Amino acid sequence: MTAEQIDSLLGYLPRFEQPDRTFITGPDYADDVVEFFKLAEEWRIADYDPVEAGEMLESEERIQQASLDQVRSMLTYCLRGEQFNTGHWDFVLRSGQLPALLRRLRELRRSLDS
Repeated sequence: MTAEQIDSLLGYLPRFEQPDRTFITGPDYADDVVEFFKLAEEWRIADYDPVEAGEMLESEERIQQASLDQVRSMLTYCLRGEQFNTGHWDFVLRSGQLPALLRRLRELRRSLDS
């Protein structure tokens, strides 16, 4: 992934970290949530293991130590989860899992500049 692709996702982190933020307006997701997951399509891994990715995403410690490939796997899990469970995007945002994943991506991004 390029620095520009990483930066485009990281631009959403401040919005996703807002306290008491709602991510669904009426029956639909907020525009920025939809935009984020459209960008996340570029990160999708076709042969990821959804069980492993889900387990990593549930562990703050594993998120904090994730490699770029593991971040991509977890992001794929977040992205694809909505296809199987309506409200999945809302859950990963409200639970803090996706913001934690983006914070890890921010750390990885900083290492690209070093």
